[in-house]
Amino acid sequence: MSINLETKLDKALQGPEFEKRIRRRNLKDALSKYSISTGGIGVIFAVLLIMFFLMYVVLPLFAPPHIEKATGYKIPGSPSEKTLYYGIDEYQTTAVRFSQTGTMTGFVVADGTESFSENLPLNGEKITAFTVVNEMERVLAFGLSDGSLLIAKYGYKVTYPNDVRTVTPEITYPFGQEPIEMGSSEISKLSVLTSDSEVFIAYEEKGTKQVNIALFTKIESMLTGDTTLEQDQSGSIALNVDSEWLMIDTSGRNLYSINKKGQVAYYNIADLESPELLQTISLVESDEKPTVIRFLLGNYSLMVGTDKGNVYQWFPVRDESNNFALQKIRKFEAGNVPISSIGIELARKGFAVTDEAGDFHLFHSTAERHLGTEQIDIDANGGLVTIAPRADGALVETSSGNLVHFEMENEHPDVSISSLWGKVWYEGYEEPSYTWQSSSADSDFEPKFSLMPLTWGTIKAALYSMLFAVPIAILAAIYTAFFMDKATRQWVKPAVEMIEALPTVILGFLAGLWLAPYMEANLPGFFAILIVLPIGIILFGYAWSRLPENIRLMVPVGRRAVLMIPVVIFLGWFALQLSSPIENTMFDGNMRQWLTVSAGIDFDQRNAMVIGFAMGFALIPTIFSVTEDAIYNVPSYLVNGSLALGASGWQTLVGVVIPTASPGIFSAIMLGFGRGVGETMIVLMASGNTPLMEVNIFEGMRTLSANLAVEMAEAEVMSSHYRVLFLSGLVLFIFTFFFNTLAEVVRQRMRRKYGSL
Repeated sequence: MSINLETKLDKALQGPEFEKRIRRRNLKDALSKYSISTGGIGVIFAVLLIMFFLMYVVLPLFAPPHIEKATGYKIPGSPSEKTLYYGIDEYQTTAVRFSQTGTMTGFVVADGTESFSENLPLNGEKITAFTVVNEMERVLAFGLSDGSLLIAKYGYKVTYPNDVRTVTPEITYPFGQEPIEMGSSEISKLSVLTSDSEVFIAYEEKGTKQVNIALFTKIESMLTGDTTLEQDQSGSIALNVDSEWLMIDTSGRNLYSINKKGQVAYYNIADLESPELLQTISLVESDEKPTVIRFLLGNYSLMVGTDKGNVYQWFPVRDESNNFALQKIRKFEAGNVPISSIGIELARKGFAVTDEAGDFHLFHSTAERHLGTEQIDIDANGGLVTIAPRADGALVETSSGNLVHFEMENEHPDVSISSLWGKVWYEGYEEPSYTWQSSSADSDFEPKFSLMPLTWGTIKAALYSMLFAVPIAILAAIYTAFFMDKATRQWVKPAVEMIEALPTVILGFLAGLWLAPYMEANLPGFFAILIVLPIGIILFGYAWSRLPENIRLMVPVGRRAVLMIPVVIFLGWFALQLSSPIENTMFDGNMRQWLTVSAGIDFDQRNAMVIGFAMGFALIPTIFSVTEDAIYNVPSYLVNGSLALGASGWQTLVGVVIPTASPGIFSAIMLGFGRGVGETMIVLMASGNTPLMEVNIFEGMRTLSANLAVEMAEAEVMSSHYRVLFLSGLVLFIFTFFFNTLAEVVRQRMRRKYGSL
């Protein structure tokens, strides 16, 4: 180096300009370092923030309800008279009390001040039987001492004098104020069921041991608008024992006669002229006796309270012979003292219980949750209980003549760990099941929020698509990276990666509207592809190897895979052409019917097989690209060293390349699986969206992500449905986080194991 050059170099490496450049470079390094660190921390923070937000929305599902005694006062009206029923308006400002003498008393819930009083038109007769006809519509029925029946409907009139909301009780008589003539003597037991057009009445006259049943049709006058009843059919049932409770369920077909010991005679009264005894069974254990029996909301489930503090839920279940039989479904333990009363929620499958220890218990039947207990009165037993229409309060009568008002915050009683992840026996079902059914037009609807079929559908969709995508993507990536020449690779790799740019909604649209019906019409042909394609490829390879060498050398080794494109297309077309001959020969001309009738396999047009093809096609580019990069980036000195030592290309691939690239290959598989788990549009449009727990490849499924897309827009904000949807999002988040973490752990171990190569 000349002295002049050395002088210039020394001058460039020192002095103010040099120090300025160093400071500028150090500043850039520091900015890059902290920017990258801040970005990484920001990503982690964003992910944690999403998780915490999901938990913030989900946690109230499992929060215990808040029950607080608001006030207490003497029973309005005449406390010495027996109370038949309490009703509360939805605002919890006004309530009504029906007494044994036929007096309806309205009062203010806050302090018990009487605001209304009216006597029922009993025509001098006494009330000898009482039943709640329809608690939702506030319809009650009173059996009288002369064998007649009075049906009344109470309600509330809301006015705003001086801009102040005022709620006033009122009472009407849907079928007139004159009692309906039924029998000739005192009615001792009574059950009434109304529908839009009919009224069922079952009653027992005192001392007769006979239940009389009558079916009336509602006749509405076109002039006055009044409704009258016209009897259509009638029948009777002779009882062997004294009946204590008489009940008709919501179907109008089932009648239950229950005695003091808990023995029930279950009758089918679909034909009133010849009722059929279906079953005689005890509703309680041998050492128990029933103290109170009520229908749960919907008048289908019998809730039986006993003298041992237990509440049993029973409802009819259809057996394999299509016959109904009562089945004990659940047992709720309130304590060890007799149950005094059961109050039913009017919008959910919840109920409240009072007992002789003076406790108020809150339960939910479907979730099997004991939600809470509150002391009613230390010095008195609990009596008649009524829950407010919005389930945010309750009135409880005590044995000391007081009325206690409870205020409740109980937003999500219908969700529990067992109802989300365990089998639940729903009303009308033949056995416990995993079921997701989040909406219904009926207020009697029983919530079905099982996440098991959604989780199962997510795994099923991902696995079937991976079965299609992984072999194709990985084998294609191995050939492209290791055997294909560089010029061809530069065309193949971008072409495959461009498939990933296709919107999944387009793939879902094609899969649902074209592939699914085409696959159904040519089902044998698609299965023939699995046989024809590999055999045809092997035969083509063998035929190619038999060709003269000068012909084979016309196509370079690294480009010969291109020759397979027309071969694969032809073999696929040929296999589909075999569909009709195979179907006619082996499946009597209809494979779908053969599967359903002969093989007993259910078949849906949009099924897991369609998802396997469509979503597998979407996963191939992701798995292919990462795998191809991992194999192509194996150091060349490892490959050359193996070949130099005499190993063949396949031996080098199996013994050196694949082990070295295995962390990348495994990462590619897990990336594909993660995308399959989170895929929404393809599954939404091509799976049929049926939340089933079936392995059957010919049936559909519903995934967690697709369920979120379908139902989130319809969910009431902050409702149980809304929060359960967020819970499913949290489950999906945890699911992907777990498998990604597992994949990273495995990848790091594989890197350490093969890193020394």
